[in-house]
Amino acid sequence: QVQLVESGGGLVQAGGSLRLSCVASGNTFRISMMNWYRQAPGKQRELIAGIRSGGSTNYADSVKGRFTISRDNAKNTVYLQMNSLNPEDTAVYYCNVLIAVPGQLYDYWGQGTQVTVSS
Repeated sequence: QVQLVESGGGLVQAGGSLRLSCVASGNTFRISMMNWYRQAPGKQRELIAGIRSGGSTNYADSVKGRFTISRDNAKNTVYLQMNSLNPEDTAVYYCNVLIAVPGQLYDYWGQGTQVTVSS
């Protein structure tokens, strides 16, 4: 089992920045992929950024160039630096981790943190 606790959400004006953090605890030694998703009101949850254990990253087009995902393996923490925020970024942001063991893939979710961007 893995537990995830997110922090760093809040209210920010358009053009501002926020940094989200997600700390993992429990059986973290098998974590391979760490991701950030978001879900805006009335929309499906979408993957916006991911980072592999080796450090390679991927981003959704909607956040590319504005958001940066990073991880500190020693602290079992993944971060999402969000710059140039706009009202369309308003959503609940969720941390997600993937654990791969032979023949099985498990994923775990945080409780979510609200990000609200005012115009």
